Amino acid sequence: MSDCSNDTTTLGASKPGTEEVKSNSEEYSMAQESPKNSAAEIPVTSNGEVDDSREHGFNRDLKRSLPAGLGLSETQITSHGFDNTKEGVIEAGAFQGGQRTQTKSGPVILADEIKNPAMEKLELVRKWSLNTYKCTRQIISEKLGRGSRTVDLELEAQIDILRDNKKKYENILRLAQTLSTQLFQMVHTQRQLGDAFADLSLKSLELHEEFGYNADTQKLLAKNGETLLGAINFFIASVNTLVNKTIEDTLMTVKQYESARIEYDAYRTDLEELNLGPRDANTLPKIEQSQHLFQAHKEKYDKMRNDVSIKLKFLEENKVKVLHNQLVLFHNAIAAYFAGNQKQLEQTLKQFHIKLKTPGVDAPSWLEEQ
Repeated sequence: MSDCSNDTTTLGASKPGTEEVKSNSEEYSMAQESPKNSAAEIPVTSNGEVDDSREHGFNRDLKRSLPAGLGLSETQITSHGFDNTKEGVIEAGAFQGGQRTQTKSGPVILADEIKNPAMEKLELVRKWSLNTYKCTRQIISEKLGRGSRTVDLELEAQIDILRDNKKKYENILRLAQTLSTQLFQMVHTQRQLGDAFADLSLKSLELHEEFGYNADTQKLLAKNGETLLGAINFFIASVNTLVNKTIEDTLMTVKQYESARIEYDAYRTDLEELNLGPRDANTLPKIEQSQHLFQAHKEKYDKMRNDVSIKLKFLEENKVKVLHNQLVLFHNAIAAYFAGNQKQLEQTLKQFHIKLKTPGVDAPSWLEEQ
């Protein structure tokens, strides 16, 4: 302590020493100045701390002048050292954990518009379950005689006739297939019998002519039988197409029409029950929704009814045309065969453009056809 006091008194007492310290400080300050940062000043408070009130004021004025869209949390003011040529750099960006992340522009996707596949499937299952429940309840009510059903008398009569005709055509088809099978066996037997007679006519000189006549007759019958068999098979193929494709396609449309009718009656019954109940704030939205669903199913029912009517009309026209030609073919072929009129039988096949397959000859390949 004595040393410090002595130094203080010595500095205070000697005036020339004070002037020397002052000159040294002026030289030190001049040496620190630089042409790069001659305008920079560092204010110091009375306590010896750096006065940053000017910097806070500058930041406040800068934040006020920034656009409203740029948040204060996204703005950073970075001051560089006095050695740098720039006095300050303003950097804008989102800060996370002390590090600035650069934002990227792109399409904005709202969270409400994002569809969840699981939720969509769940909604479909819910709608399907509700629709199945209503339709099942409607079917049970109709069978028990408690529910009412929509009936189109004219259309229902046409559908019943079609189903009855389909059963009869299937019976004709089954019998024609049986006849074809039996005729094929007979033709095969006649051909073998003709070969046996021909062999015996060569070996038996005494009965050469008799065996020869029988061999020729059986071969002729076999040839005519093959021609008749071709006509019958053509008849079977045409009737099979009519029954199992054309009529079946119409009946599939009829099934869709009946399903639409059941759905229409189910939602109609729902709407009638809601209309009979009280009308308040809770039931009015349900009635409106039920009315909307009823109208949608009514339109579907009307559309399916029109489709069935059109298909039944075209089916009747096609059925008459196809069966007329096939019945004429069947009659002429049978009559010519049993009358032994080979020319008439062959003419019948040419009339309907029927080509017979030669026994023992395979069908030509696609390369040969080209």
